[in-house]
Amino acid sequence: MALIMDKDAAVLQGAFLQAEKLCLPSSLASIRKADWSRVGRPVLQAVREICGPDDGGGGPSLRASALKKRVVGVVWLKLLSREAEEDMETAWRENAFFPLQNGLPELNHVVLLELVKSAAAARLFARLLLHLPRPRIGAELQRLAEHVGSEPAGEEDVRFFLEVWWELWRGGGEVDAGSEGSMETMFAERFARLASDAPRLAPHAAKRLKLDSAAGATASADTDILQVLLHALKDMSDLLSSTDACFQALSVSLDAVYTSFLIKQEVVAPLPEKLDFLCKAVCCRGGSQTLCPELIQDAQRDLSASLSPSQFEPSSMKLCEALRIITDLAQRWKDKGLLTAGEPSTPCYPGFLLQQSVRRVLPALGGAPEAATEEVPLRDLLQSLDLPAAEEAPEMQARVTAAIVAHRLQDYQGFAELFAGQASWARSDSWVRCLEENQAAFRRPRSLRSLSSTLMGLLHAESPDVGRCRKLMKITADVFSALSLEDKNRALAAMLASSSRGFFGRPVPPAVTEGFEQELNMAFNCIIQGGGGASAAVSQGNLTTAASLVARVAFQNPEAALRSCCHSALFNRGSVSLMARILQQLPGLLAQRGGEHEGEPKDDSGGPPSGGGLLCRCLQEAIGTKAMSASETQQLLQFLGLLMAPYGTTEEEQKQSLLSPQMVVNTFVLPSLSAVGDHGVDPEFSLQLLHAALAVEGAPSPHWVLGCSPFPLLFVLAQLYCQAYRCWEEPPEGAVHLRSMDTKELLVSVLTTLGQVVGAEVEAAPSSWSRALFWLYNKAEELDWTVRFHLKPVWGQHFKNEVPSAMLEVCDLPEQEWSGLDLPEYGQGTGLLAWMECCSLSDSLRSTMLSGLSLDRRRPDHVAMFSKGLLVALTQTLPWCSVSQWARLLGVLRELMASARLSVPFSLEYVDYLPLLDLRRFSCELRLSVLLLRVLQLLCGSSCSAWLSPDGWAHVCRLYAHAVRSMMSCVKAKLPLRPPPKGPDPRDPEPSVSAAETEEGPGKDAEDSPEESGDAAVEEEAHTAPSQEVLFVLSQLFCHVQHIQVMMPGGESEPLFLCSLEILSHYEAIMAAFPDSCSHVDSDNTRHFFSTITDNLSDQHMKAVLQQKIAQLVSSAA
Repeated sequence: MALIMDKDAAVLQGAFLQAEKLCLPSSLASIRKADWSRVGRPVLQAVREICGPDDGGGGPSLRASALKKRVVGVVWLKLLSREAEEDMETAWRENAFFPLQNGLPELNHVVLLELVKSAAAARLFARLLLHLPRPRIGAELQRLAEHVGSEPAGEEDVRFFLEVWWELWRGGGEVDAGSEGSMETMFAERFARLASDAPRLAPHAAKRLKLDSAAGATASADTDILQVLLHALKDMSDLLSSTDACFQALSVSLDAVYTSFLIKQEVVAPLPEKLDFLCKAVCCRGGSQTLCPELIQDAQRDLSASLSPSQFEPSSMKLCEALRIITDLAQRWKDKGLLTAGEPSTPCYPGFLLQQSVRRVLPALGGAPEAATEEVPLRDLLQSLDLPAAEEAPEMQARVTAAIVAHRLQDYQGFAELFAGQASWARSDSWVRCLEENQAAFRRPRSLRSLSSTLMGLLHAESPDVGRCRKLMKITADVFSALSLEDKNRALAAMLASSSRGFFGRPVPPAVTEGFEQELNMAFNCIIQGGGGASAAVSQGNLTTAASLVARVAFQNPEAALRSCCHSALFNRGSVSLMARILQQLPGLLAQRGGEHEGEPKDDSGGPPSGGGLLCRCLQEAIGTKAMSASETQQLLQFLGLLMAPYGTTEEEQKQSLLSPQMVVNTFVLPSLSAVGDHGVDPEFSLQLLHAALAVEGAPSPHWVLGCSPFPLLFVLAQLYCQAYRCWEEPPEGAVHLRSMDTKELLVSVLTTLGQVVGAEVEAAPSSWSRALFWLYNKAEELDWTVRFHLKPVWGQHFKNEVPSAMLEVCDLPEQEWSGLDLPEYGQGTGLLAWMECCSLSDSLRSTMLSGLSLDRRRPDHVAMFSKGLLVALTQTLPWCSVSQWARLLGVLRELMASARLSVPFSLEYVDYLPLLDLRRFSCELRLSVLLLRVLQLLCGSSCSAWLSPDGWAHVCRLYAHAVRSMMSCVKAKLPLRPPPKGPDPRDPEPSVSAAETEEGPGKDAEDSPEESGDAAVEEEAHTAPSQEVLFVLSQLFCHVQHIQVMMPGGESEPLFLCSLEILSHYEAIMAAFPDSCSHVDSDNTRHFFSTITDNLSDQHMKAVLQQKIAQLVSSAA
């Protein structure tokens, strides 16, 4: 954009040339002040033509101000160029103002200052003046003072001087506001260039000015601006003849002294005080009828200048000197009767400003000891002034605040907060309209909080305006929705601190409630249909949208939103992860509730003390609304697990969880476990949840478990273990019945983990927990003796290991660590039973039991007696083992057989002839299978068949099937992965055994490489696959499984049926891989033999499937 358009430049240049002619025989370069009224008319008319009329509000438009500022700047630069004797050859290339400046005649400072005064451009002149160096400002102010005091001088000149003075004080905040290319910046750059080319313009030069009427007006580098201004005012004090002008002069002087001496930093006035000042200022200036934003902005600048430290810090003037000058001026004007306010009673604007200045200065003088001598006279003078109090219309505050917000004036966000919180204004349509039209101004948590408080007041009034309330609620929700996620969480936390039910903490009109419920249902329907169904993957965009929808309704009613979240997570398949991720986006919804805020309605809902507790309560309500299916229970467990899991959006962010494990355990686990035995209580869910809570990472020390009554919790779990130990028996009254052995295994895992956690805390501070340890130990005496081994991590070495005394007869254990218990159920001959139970409890105990077993393997009678006793003990132990315990016992049996401490004769009762096979490598599997057959025969016999319920027999079937699959895995591991070649092939590479031998060399251990013939044996074994042996072993396993399946009471044999099918599948695969392993005659015999065994099954469906499989097996082998 050009500095001034060509047409405007021509008009301005023509006006100055006309004024130059009017000066004849003199010129504008030598014009005096008295001549301006005669020659300045063309210039002023041109300025009005260029800048255009003022705005309707009475102030200049932005375009007019900008053009007027450029005119003043060009005229001023014309003078500076003349002073600097600028080179024309350089100026036309470098000076952007040259075309316009060169068309103007030579001028002097009279033209500049009279133009500024006549064009009401004091503010623009001050803005340009502030961009000059400090000494130059002093020199220009001295020049201004001399000009104002020169003849003809009057009150109008003094007012002009005061306006420039005050604009210097007011313009401090705008000095840096000019952007690159603005008039102020270009003016300052041009002055700096002229000063660098001409030393006479440099601020530090002693003789830098060469002017006609101010040749001696010099200013040192430490020019005291305030001293120049006050002394100039003192010199021209006799020119003032009106009360308004005297009030203005005193107000400007007092504020200049206050900001220069009495404050060191900006005084922050409360918003209500600012608003009171602005309203009175507008009323004093006649703006109460037509409110003009320019008037408010001007008053804001006055107030800001009065409360901010002056940028012109005094260098030589003292406070007492400044006060003395002001006192003399006030006394002189009072003596003339110029400080008496006349009619009307409403003060003029200068009088109002003086009143405000006096209220600021007098208290501040009391804290300035250096002003003690001058304080009293000035205080008496100022207190004697009879200034009428300014008044304002009742509705003016609301109108002024609305105007500040609407026009984004200074501090509009603070006024928006004030505006939103005024309940007395909220009943007017203009208040609601201002909110609706300026929502962006209220998008701060504090403003939103004030608006919410006002809305609550309207909603909970005796006769609320339903339409206004619904409209205001929508506006409030829209404002909230536009906040950033961080601010949304702040707002949610504030709302939760106010009431867990938000706007609905107290009764509201039904129409408002219905409207909210519709919005709530629509929000969650959109979420479920848009990404919360079966789809597990939700994009970040969908997640953000979903979180915004939930946040909007949660701000209006946190409890209702959380209740809907919980319901969706539990009863909508696939919504668990989405709901958890939404809540992770909104931690403010689960923030800790603080104290009640002044002016906010208190929570009468009886809610919990924190948002996390509120979420737990909502979950409890969702659980209680309907009977939950197994899948819904799993969704609840998954949901709580996700809420407890630590999360963080970035690596640097400290991870936190929405629900602490401690809160979850205290809310869901402890009440349930304390009520075990009650109808409807599911201990399995509580155990799963406690297991998930203990698995949460990052638990600090002390562990959160210490806040969950850890020792009573351990005892309750131990009780549950004790009651469930005989899980196939009918539970006594009040005891709990676990549905499966998997639950018992989970219980053992939880008990062990919890014991380790508590034990670590006990070890860290043993003296603090001694009473609790003894309490738990004494309570454990009431329970089954095996419980104490699960509690061993809690008390560590404080107590001995206690086992039935009968077990010490079969196991040598150190007396320092072990002691016996006299238990009636463990009498004579039950030592092996207790020993087997110990072996099943843990891996470490199993090792201890095996190493301490009292058995002389050199005595066959002892080994035979031990083997018979072990058979009985195993029969008694098997039905009550979990899968992990049974796996330990299988390991015990294998180790006993391998160490020749367990004798299990193998009889070929399922074959008609002795096979010519080498079964030594399969002896362990064959004997183990026979042993289990004997155990099951004993267990299914008439003396034991009544022990178990149908569920117990089903569990026994599963354990036996587990053992058979374990044996099949061992058998298959001894068979090469592919059939061996019939003869050596020269194209084949060297066998891997030879390669291994070459690598390891002669130093290989004897165990891995038998002496001399070891390599040959390994090579022979690689070429001779034991496929026939494997088929034989599988056939024996099949017969044993079929035998047991026939014996099994109650028909609970599906696991054995599946196990039989698996054996036949392996049998078929081996026959196909090794065709030479079975002849046609053998295959016919096998088919007949297997079919005969299967004929004994009572279940016709199982029999038909197995016989069909057998027929396919034989035909495939043939």
